[in-house]
Amino acid sequence: MTSINLWAVLVAALASFLLGGLWYSKILFGELWQRETGYDQAKCFHPARVFGVSLVFSIVAAYVFARILGPEPVLQDAVLKGLLVGAGVAGSSFAINYQFASRSVLLLVIDAGYHTVQFGLFGMVLGLWH
Repeated sequence: MTSINLWAVLVAALASFLLGGLWYSKILFGELWQRETGYDQAKCFHPARVFGVSLVFSIVAAYVFARILGPEPVLQDAVLKGLLVGAGVAGSSFAINYQFASRSVLLLVIDAGYHTVQFGLFGMVLGLWH
């Protein structure tokens, strides 16, 4: 079993959580995302639940990715693997689901783009922090 730096995992998860806040805000893609999803705040879960569950799954994703990278990953390699996992695994999984749900290509680009950058960010944090 490899040694995982749990502090690096937590920082990577928090960084991606903050990225998500920016990504889905009005500053970047929030309004487009809301339009493309048909977002209705009245039908949404309480924000504390949404953010809490999102943070937990960010930690899970960062931890699993750290396990995949192993101890002391090389920065460039970790970032590249993050981008590949984000686009190739997460992004293509969204693409499959979105085809069956008749979701727009724009929504796919927004959501898959976030996860591509998220995993690249995981790689950056984990690659920098030994």
